Amino acid sequence: MAAPTASDVRSEAETARLRRRYARRDILGRVSLYVVAILAALVCAGPFVWSTLTATKLNADLYNPQHNPFLYNKPPTADHVLFLFTDTAFATFAWNTLWVGLLVVLITLVLGIPAAYSIARLNRPWSTPMGIAIFFVYLVPPSLLFLSLSRVVVWTGLQDSTWSLVLIYPTITVPVSTWLLIGFLKALPRDIEEQAMVDGYSRLGAMLRTIVPLLFPGMVAVVVFAFTLTASEFIYALTFISPTGEKVVSTGVPTELIRGDVFFWQSLQAANILIAVPIAFVFNLFLARFISGFTMGAVKG
Repeated sequence: MAAPTASDVRSEAETARLRRRYARRDILGRVSLYVVAILAALVCAGPFVWSTLTATKLNADLYNPQHNPFLYNKPPTADHVLFLFTDTAFATFAWNTLWVGLLVVLITLVLGIPAAYSIARLNRPWSTPMGIAIFFVYLVPPSLLFLSLSRVVVWTGLQDSTWSLVLIYPTITVPVSTWLLIGFLKALPRDIEEQAMVDGYSRLGAMLRTIVPLLFPGMVAVVVFAFTLTASEFIYALTFISPTGEKVVSTGVPTELIRGDVFFWQSLQAANILIAVPIAFVFNLFLARFISGFTMGAVKG
């Protein structure tokens, strides 16, 4: 066996050097990725941590400028959280928000899925103009529709009733959801429902048995969008509803906890946490499908 030459030795040394270099680069890349991810998580969790600290601080601790705002300088308390349930109608606000959101989501799905299917699948002459019209409706600011929707609410006799929000909110959620579902439907091959129709199903049966199950990621995106908008919308909820027992969280919390120039900061932050954390938890359960629904709708729309 021939002895290795000087060039072979140099080549092996160069290979080993390159391997160490790439290994260091790989380790550095992984460490950088984890550092960025941890920093991003801290930034995202920062508002929740801040709200939790504020909600459980004593007045003497919160309003003393010499105290560290990031620490408990005095023992924490749950009095401000309990204040929401004992001295305000927070539980009523949360319940109103929940059932209004669920009804709006249901109406949005019932109207949005057939509308998106008819535009994306039936290939009628009006399909393209209708899709464009829905998109333009989505672009109209809600404030421009304020007067006309107010007349509708008065005409139906739903003023000062939470049912007015169930009537109004779908005018915002249905166009957006239909546009999103159109894009998602275009990503699904037509062969699926055509095969079902060959097997004897009607178009409606083929849609319900083959297309709707595949639409689940898009439906999750619609549910998250519609419920989030319902829980955060302020203008219509403030204008159409005055009685405390009919208010939702977006208007009930600020009107109950901001009294003139007195701000109940701890209770305001407690309300934020009690509403935001459950929504964030449910959102994260369906995060993968939510992202899939929005990206497929955006790419194929």
